[in-house]
Amino acid sequence: QVQLVESGGGSVQAGGSLTLSCTLSGNIARRYCLGWFRQGSGKDREGVASIDTDGTTTYADSVKGRFTISADNTRTTLYLQMNSLKAEDTGRYHCAAADPGTRYCGQPYGMDYWGKGTLVTVSS
Repeated sequence: QVQLVESGGGSVQAGGSLTLSCTLSGNIARRYCLGWFRQGSGKDREGVASIDTDGTTTYADSVKGRFTISADNTRTTLYLQMNSLKAEDTGRYHCAAADPGTRYCGQPYGMDYWGKGTLVTVSS
């Protein structure tokens, strides 16, 4: 198993930037698919960005060109750089990991381990 803890959320005005971090602990010897997800008030959880075991990154259309997902060399820290934030980016952001071999990296139903999330509020 792996444990995930997010940090870096906060309140920002539209057009601003935030960087979220996620620290992995536990069985970190495995190479997991990693991703960021968010859930706004009254909305379903949605995938924001993911990085697969081979380094392939995928982004939701709504964040392409504004958000960047990355991980350190050991893949024990995951980042989400968020620029040009919009009010619709508001929500609780979770990082998640999926066991190696998953076919659904980046899909909420494909992830096995979740952090509790960090809140991002963007005011217009």
